[in-house]
Amino acid sequence: MKLGIVGLPNVGKSTLFNALTKAGAIAANFPFCTIDPNVGVVAVRDKRLDELAKLYNPEKYTPAIIEFVDIAGLVKGASKGEGLGNKFLSHIREVDAIVHVVRCFENDDIIHVDVGIDPERDVEVINMELILSDIELLQRRHDRLTKQLKGDKTVTDEVELIEYLIEELNKGSSARNLPVDEKQKEIVRTLDLLSGKPVIYVANVSEDSLTGNLEDNELYMKLKKIADREGAEIIAVCAELEAQIAQLDDEEQVMFLEEMGLKESGLERLVTASYRLLGLISYLTAGPKEVRAWTITKGTKAPQAAGKIHSDFERGFIRAEVVAYDDLIAKGSTAAAAAAGLIRSEGKEYVIKDGDVVLFRFNV
Repeated sequence: MKLGIVGLPNVGKSTLFNALTKAGAIAANFPFCTIDPNVGVVAVRDKRLDELAKLYNPEKYTPAIIEFVDIAGLVKGASKGEGLGNKFLSHIREVDAIVHVVRCFENDDIIHVDVGIDPERDVEVINMELILSDIELLQRRHDRLTKQLKGDKTVTDEVELIEYLIEELNKGSSARNLPVDEKQKEIVRTLDLLSGKPVIYVANVSEDSLTGNLEDNELYMKLKKIADREGAEIIAVCAELEAQIAQLDDEEQVMFLEEMGLKESGLERLVTASYRLLGLISYLTAGPKEVRAWTITKGTKAPQAAGKIHSDFERGFIRAEVVAYDDLIAKGSTAAAAAAGLIRSEGKEYVIKDGDVVLFRFNV
């Protein structure tokens, strides 16, 4: 999974990125201190893997990973090249989803590229730049396809869809919010539209807001209305607090969060929201050689899930031996789970569930 962190300059993007990835990207109080995208790979913390590691004492421990890309602050006019905008926009095309950081705190010491703090205006600036970039891309494709249309009527549906998209985007709608049928969805996927990327809004709030009542934060509530209207995910974080948490080891982090009255770090909540947004789950493999989490799309059948490990597993798939994580932990070993009849033999039509512990049998 690859997530692009976007937002206006000085909203806390790079501070949050540093905290999430401990990658040490530059975080300075002036616009465009991030020019080339910083990339950080983060292990997804999964308590189930920890428990399996206790059972098997494996040689290798391999969690799922998320790649975060810190994309430089966008400004009004980015789609026309303002603030090196075109370069930044191209980086967004490569991600699976957008993490849109929006400033929801007041602080006179941290400058804002516009007058005052207004989440609605800030979101609109970013969304409009993505939309304008998409219109330009669609217009070029439309021009190319209309020439092709003279001798090839098979592109008629795509031309009509592009005309519909251009019309709606010109009204200020993002592609992700437009109703399209299943056939049109397939075409839209190939267009790689920026405004079609799923979005998680991250409200960067003060420490007091995060540990208090978020509903008292008018700026956060403004952003929540936008997210609710779009059917988008929203989480609140305090980037400065996340930066402090990132400096602690795992045990200290747990104690720190408890003291602050928080159940999870911002990273953990962002990971959960990302999986939910993209419809992803994890299945697990476990044994003395390795315990590992594998990320798949919800609804994936056993042979295709096996293919995540190796194409030979999918090609020569015979069956999947599956035990629910909770059952395996309760019994304490694979042998005990098998003796209790809790390990099932599943065929090609079995849909893998989140937390399934699986051993694939195959023959090539």
